[in-house]
Amino acid sequence: MAAGHRKKPEKFICCVCGRELPFCWWCPCGFMICSECMEENLWGMTCNGITWTCPDCGRIRGFGND
Repeated sequence: MAAGHRKKPEKFICCVCGRELPFCWWCPCGFMICSECMEENLWGMTCNGITWTCPDCGRIRGFGND
């Protein structure tokens, strides 16, 4: 595993709606957001649809569609 990478979380709990789900977009800082909340907040989290910016730490994360 490369330096700076964390393994996938054991549980996904959306930081926005608080639901536990089988999948969330996540950042190594601990921020998680479900697909439904991501879609609702996409206007403020991405400008290109390829990456999103973590609102907690500012890290640029990919959607995995590169």
